[in-house]
Amino acid sequence: MPRGPLGSGPKVDERIVILDIDERSLGEIGRWPWSRALMADLVAKLFDQYGIRVLGFDVVWAERDNSSGIETLDSLARKDLKQVAGFQDAYQKLRPALDYDGLFAQAVKGRPVVLGYYFNSEEGAVKANAIPEPVLPKGTFAGRKIEFQRYYGYTGNLPIYLGNAAGAGHFNPRIDDDGVSRRVPMIIEFDGAYYEALSLAVARVMLGRPSVEPGYAPESFVKRGYTGLEWLQVGKVRIPVDDTAAALIPYRGGRHSFPYISLADVIKDRVKPEQLKGKIALVGTSAPGLFDLRSTPVESVYPGVEIHANLISGMLDASFKEKPPYMLGAEVVLLVIGGVTLALLIPMLSALWATLAAALGLALIVAFNIGIWSKAGMVLPLATSILMTAFLYTMNMAYGYFVESRSKRKFTELFGQYVPPELVDEMARDPGKYSMEPKAADLTILFSDVRGFTSISEQLSPEDLKEYINAYLTDMSAIIRHHRGTLDKYIGDAIMAFWGAPVADADHARQGVITAIEMQRECVKLREKFRTRGWPDFYIGVGLNSGHVRVGDMGSQVRKAYTAMGDAVNLASRLEARTKYYGVGILVGEATREAVKEVVYRELDLIKVKGKDTAVRVFEPLGLESEVDKKAQDELKLWHQTLRAYRAQQWDQVEVNLINLQRMNPQSELYKLYSERVSGFRRKPPPAGWSGEWVFDEK
Repeated sequence: MPRGPLGSGPKVDERIVILDIDERSLGEIGRWPWSRALMADLVAKLFDQYGIRVLGFDVVWAERDNSSGIETLDSLARKDLKQVAGFQDAYQKLRPALDYDGLFAQAVKGRPVVLGYYFNSEEGAVKANAIPEPVLPKGTFAGRKIEFQRYYGYTGNLPIYLGNAAGAGHFNPRIDDDGVSRRVPMIIEFDGAYYEALSLAVARVMLGRPSVEPGYAPESFVKRGYTGLEWLQVGKVRIPVDDTAAALIPYRGGRHSFPYISLADVIKDRVKPEQLKGKIALVGTSAPGLFDLRSTPVESVYPGVEIHANLISGMLDASFKEKPPYMLGAEVVLLVIGGVTLALLIPMLSALWATLAAALGLALIVAFNIGIWSKAGMVLPLATSILMTAFLYTMNMAYGYFVESRSKRKFTELFGQYVPPELVDEMARDPGKYSMEPKAADLTILFSDVRGFTSISEQLSPEDLKEYINAYLTDMSAIIRHHRGTLDKYIGDAIMAFWGAPVADADHARQGVITAIEMQRECVKLREKFRTRGWPDFYIGVGLNSGHVRVGDMGSQVRKAYTAMGDAVNLASRLEARTKYYGVGILVGEATREAVKEVVYRELDLIKVKGKDTAVRVFEPLGLESEVDKKAQDELKLWHQTLRAYRAQQWDQVEVNLINLQRMNPQSELYKLYSERVSGFRRKPPPAGWSGEWVFDEK
């Protein structure tokens, strides 16, 4: 592996370049996904103008691009203007240029382009579009007890793309129990066959497509009961894997261990040819809004595309680390020796000498671990030994008054910007209970967003816009803080907040729901104030979800923030984005609904959002039981009957009920939505085994 000056660590690997769909690219080019015609031009430019070696996409192209209006043109050619010769001639000439999917497929054809896709682990998952041929056929591991992670469905690329690409690989991560990405499955079992990861597919294309051969433990180990897969041989490259065919990610260092180039700069020809010539280019994203940021051992917020880059670099350098089964025994021996030594030694020493002894013990443990890592190329778990040493030391040390007072002052400075003053005072009474370090916790997360804010901003002067957004954010933030919420961040006009950290709150779900309801009520008052000033109306969508996340001080070396990350956070964001689709102000997840019983809810749907394999029930909170009148209760009862009939595919009953519901509430967008769905299902019934779920392919 190339290295920098002594002590500087690994150099930036110039062989692999990340073409970043960053915030600047989204600002210049527009919201993702971009036109396939633009992507076709990009592919041609990367190979013909910049001379890259291989191109990998850390995205999946699962939907057709009809943005050119080609569907309308095709319909006119088949029907209304079928007999118009002049139109037909023009149609035949224009259509190829408007077939953006065809343009992208042609740009990919004959070039070393590798596409990405992903598998779904839920039983009965859909099989959307196309995936490549398996890298290893059925029966490759017959008779061996290898615990491959199995999947039951997939979302692949459009067949026209896959058929013209040089290859494709999955980008399914392997997330450890603590939410950290340390491994990636090199091969995944699906329908008895075995499919390679995106990084492996890119490396194989780069190396001339060598075959993949599994490597096993020696027969002497097999006879003792160990029958696991130990490595994959790819040409001259050996990739060590664990018993699930996952490889440890050979992180070169923190973020930006590879050159990043904004994709907008490539599109706008602001990149020098030598920056890309002969390189492997990976198209991915570091934009938080596109939700491809991971927690890793090297940084808490890390772009997923750079994980692929690290793996490809490791394959080119053969720099993978191994963790053979016998390392578990070595870890146990180290824990026993170190634990017994420190447990006997520390109580016998003064505070100063005990500190020195613990520091020496830690240094020896770390040095031994680094020696095993660097000299033998093996991984010996370090966290357990460090935690053991820290625990023994902490249990035998007094917590001095001076240190305690200083930590209280620092503590107030750290948390004062996130939580209400009364919570800071409560936390300062016992600062030892709180920390900004990342941890796992059960929280309720809220996202809110002003609908159509771009249009609103265009109607206001800069001065009025400043007052407008400040008034809105101030009032909403006051409600959040009043209900003991932690204000995470503002994202333009959007707000992210959560409950349950840093101060634990058993009623975090209730606090979140009541806050969302009060925010909507406050918006009614704000709209009246804004109208008196001639300002445009606004409406907000609020998404709430509860679940297990990682929360703490996370970010880069340049800037960190106390925030929460995890699937529950992503789902809350997705729910906020769906409020407009259902025509409601608030959407909450099932976990939140189950935790807050005194609120009346209307169940809206059973949905699958992008990136989640499991369908979730979503609800609209209508208010506390004492606040919902009989008319609303009657409407709610009829709606829930309708929803049950809908999931039972009793379309006639559903339509009758929807007619009555629309009479009761003519303004409801929800009833119109379900009427359209029923009409669609009459034309094309749902598949066998359908339980009522609705799949959203977009984020």
